[in-house]
Amino acid sequence: MTFADTDVRGRRVLVRADLNVPLDGETITDDGRIRASVPTIKALAEQGAKVVVCAHLGRPKGEPNPKYSLRPVAARLGELLGREVAFSGKVVDAELVDGLKDGDVALLENLRFEPGEESKDDDARRAFARRLADLADLYVGDGFGAVHRKHASVYDVPELLPHAMGGLVAAEVEVLKRLTENPERPYVVVLGGAKVSDKLGVIANLLTKVDRLLIGGGMAYTFLKAQGHEVGQSLLQEDQLDQVRGFLSEAVKRGVDLVLPVDVLAATHFAEDAPYEVVAADAIPADRQGLDIGPKTRELFATKLADARTVFWNGPMGVFEFDAYSGGTRAVAEALIGSEAFTVVGGGDSAAAVRRLGLPEDGFSHISTGGGASLEYLEGKTLPGLEALQ
Repeated sequence: MTFADTDVRGRRVLVRADLNVPLDGETITDDGRIRASVPTIKALAEQGAKVVVCAHLGRPKGEPNPKYSLRPVAARLGELLGREVAFSGKVVDAELVDGLKDGDVALLENLRFEPGEESKDDDARRAFARRLADLADLYVGDGFGAVHRKHASVYDVPELLPHAMGGLVAAEVEVLKRLTENPERPYVVVLGGAKVSDKLGVIANLLTKVDRLLIGGGMAYTFLKAQGHEVGQSLLQEDQLDQVRGFLSEAVKRGVDLVLPVDVLAATHFAEDAPYEVVAADAIPADRQGLDIGPKTRELFATKLADARTVFWNGPMGVFEFDAYSGGTRAVAEALIGSEAFTVVGGGDSAAAVRRLGLPEDGFSHISTGGGASLEYLEGKTLPGLEALQ
């Protein structure tokens, strides 16, 4: 059930949103998650609900910390909604909620200021969930970026209140089902980012489903090393080499086209202004480190994406935060924008890269708000937040 199926006028609706945005002091540097949360919050307010939004930000470890306050988020949310968002600085604030009128919106302080939110102890987590549930008549789960966490606001509160799925979560689930249940082929997945270990489960599962798997970013060097190549000072997870050799063998056995970089930008050191040279991926000098895929690899990846009908992309191809090493990530993004495929950007750094590079977000079929949640879904795991809503 979604909230659209429920009469919410005059009811106190607790919305679990994902407002975990990057901050520079009190300046929000990427408001993508706030913008993604607006439609559900706006729709509830326009239907006459008293909307109480709760969310987390950063890792304050169960203690109040001004560095992680949601106050700047409340201001930005109000700008995007075109209405004031009440904010008191308390995680559980019955007085604030009691003062709301139909159509009003309030934002509670960072859920993770309370140790019960992330507690592994079921009783402690449930006790905090009851305090949250007492604020509302109805719960709407719309924080997709948190649905893979067994946290009080995600997992326990919907067991205590009539609950519904928010529009954002419903849209994310629909997209992920399209990727996992009979996707249109060729089905191509592009994986990047720093560590192979972060994506072991998803690689293992995708090898049973995809036609092509393109590997870039820091994780590519562990694959290259597993093939016996010198990777110099590049990021390498020695403890994952046997696992990666297994992936390479499995890909051959299943007929999956597993594509690795053929050239890289090999820098003298890790810095934005570090000089580099383009070298073959199997001949990286011992004193250099790869910080981006090279021009031939960009062309190769674009070719491998050209006839795709379904594409999932998670993880940058290089250190996109450095302009000199953002070209590989841009090339993959532009290949997807020019594609006729159903293209999904899998949240996290990939979504941040799209915005940082100034690329049109509407050039993709879908940009996910939850990198970890998307990957765990594709891995075949049960997500506690979705389980609670369904």
